[in-house]
Amino acid sequence: MTLTQFRYIVAIADSGLNITLAAERVHATQPGISKQLKQLEDELGFQIFARKGKSLERITPAGAQVIERARTILAEAANIRALAANLRHATQGELRIATTHTQARFVLPNAIAQLKRRYPQVSVHLKPSGDAEVLGLLDRGEADIAIISTAGHAPNGGLAVPLYRWDRSVLVPRGHALTRLDHPPTLHDLAEYPLVSYESSLKPDSSLRRAFLGAGLLPRIAVTARDADLIKTYVRAGLGVGVLAEMALTAEDADLRQLSATGLFPSCVTWLILRRDRVLRDYALDLIAELAPQIDRRDLRRVVDGTLTASWPAPPHWRELAIAPKPVVPAISAPRRTLATARAA
Repeated sequence: MTLTQFRYIVAIADSGLNITLAAERVHATQPGISKQLKQLEDELGFQIFARKGKSLERITPAGAQVIERARTILAEAANIRALAANLRHATQGELRIATTHTQARFVLPNAIAQLKRRYPQVSVHLKPSGDAEVLGLLDRGEADIAIISTAGHAPNGGLAVPLYRWDRSVLVPRGHALTRLDHPPTLHDLAEYPLVSYESSLKPDSSLRRAFLGAGLLPRIAVTARDADLIKTYVRAGLGVGVLAEMALTAEDADLRQLSATGLFPSCVTWLILRRDRVLRDYALDLIAELAPQIDRRDLRRVVDGTLTASWPAPPHWRELAIAPKPVVPAISAPRRTLATARAA
């Protein structure tokens, strides 16, 4: 048995028993994977996957035990390679980051540019995914780090490092009635309009939904998307009032108006999640230090290595970080009007 065979059976399991998809993921051919699978099963003396015709139907009980141990062996082999690279002070490698579109599009570019300047031989692979998928990619070993935001406690499933806090913004087209109010919009004001927000807003436990329900209101979710640029596109199309992360506003959005949402929704914290059973490459540590300058790099290394219990400082606000671009769609002030008079105007 070989590490290659272990890598193939894990890929098959993670690809829904689709050998063609597994072959794409491990950059192999379907016949090559099938041959290695047969050789491994012949050596073990039992099937890892039950067949139905020429297709794989399910993982056998014995196969599940083999796959579980194969994951452990592959992880430890990767740890040995990472440890050796760190000891050699190697400056080449790859970094796989699972995160949401908002983080990948609006937060990470400056930090990754700094990383690439220091480590030009490191290839960075971004895996923008939905909130519910990010931690799964990390858990399956398809990502080295995960970056995700919550409005509550730290995510479970790994070592969670708090990076920064951020708030949501309300976004509307120029001339929208909400821009003519004499006060920042309230939840009662927003409840009068269809909303365009992230797909996570549809979840019963979403912080947006909980904020409205706490005020005795129901949000009118008209359009959802995991992509902040799509949210802005549908706001421009007049399909609703946008509610999205403040980081997603850029110079390209000068045709829209940002309204203050301070106090309407709970602040969010962006977390970087690491697997506790993985050896972290030095360049990954540098990226974390770039994203979280409030954390002492030496303490970070000791926590990652398991020699220090995590006790993180309070994360700064996004706008305080050097990687944050300057605000370009400022909240506007308006003449004193109520919602009724604003609609009539």
